[in-house]
Amino acid sequence: FVGNSTYLDDHGPPPQKVLPFPSQVVYNRVGKCGSRTVVLLLRILSEKHGFNLVTSDIHNKTRLTKNEQMELIKNISTAEQPYLFTRHVHFLNFSRFGGDQPVYINIIRDPVNRFLSNYFFRRFGDWRGEQNHMIRTPNMRQEERYLDINVCILENYPECSNPRLFYIIPYFCGQHPRCREPGEWALERAKLNVNENFLLVGILEELEDVLLLLERFLPHYFKDVLSIYKNPEHRKLGNLTVTVKKTVPSPEAIQILYQRMRYEYEFYYYVKEQFHLLKRKFGLKSHIGKPSPRPEFFIPSPLETEEPIDDEEEDDEKWLEDIYKR
Repeated sequence: FVGNSTYLDDHGPPPQKVLPFPSQVVYNRVGKCGSRTVVLLLRILSEKHGFNLVTSDIHNKTRLTKNEQMELIKNISTAEQPYLFTRHVHFLNFSRFGGDQPVYINIIRDPVNRFLSNYFFRRFGDWRGEQNHMIRTPNMRQEERYLDINVCILENYPECSNPRLFYIIPYFCGQHPRCREPGEWALERAKLNVNENFLLVGILEELEDVLLLLERFLPHYFKDVLSIYKNPEHRKLGNLTVTVKKTVPSPEAIQILYQRMRYEYEFYYYVKEQFHLLKRKFGLKSHIGKPSPRPEFFIPSPLETEEPIDDEEEDDEKWLEDIYKR
């Protein structure tokens, strides 16, 4: 018989678990923007650093009803912290339903390249094998599976025209019905959410710099991420997610895609400019390759970063604290 414990009398209550800040992160990953590569990294990092990686088996439901939003937010908010939740889902406003707004992160890529990657992935999968895409598109007819990309674009098939091409912006605009309509309203709302709710939106074409900044901003999640990413074994695994049988459309077809994706490109170049400003603040150089062709409706060129700023007086850590307070 041990009797009543006197531990609390002698030592007081056990110390509370000290959580890193932020302890709630959401990666509402955009399809075909490198997210499978990042999720592979997150699985390794969650074991290494002991955070709760919360994933979803739902890959094809990005738009939710009000009740579905409430249910998902409730489930995410009750997850053990620190957590990182990831799913293909349009931006969710936690505060609208009385929850604490988490820190959001995301990655996007050149819209035409994203569209082409998705087009061929749905048809032919990746290097993990034929079965991968058959599971995703089991009912696709053979004539549709082997539809020439130029025919799809030039003959205005639904898959290659709006609103199907209006894809990236809704991930940042949110769940409002107008977020699905190509136009200025959804574009401006997406930009506002990037500024107010996202800690970082990176560019897939500069993935190593994205990982460097994630390690700087969220070390308790992403410490050592770049060394893991560069590990030959991981690179070999990552190469299996590369889409196969991709072909390049004709210049005429690409120009038509540019015109149809006008708002997507305006958003992409806005995010790219913000990302380059962030890189400059933290002293990262941009390695600029051959510029991609740009639609005529974009007059100002995005800010390209050659050298880090030397005269920046604002303290970097203070800047990060300000972001966390948003």
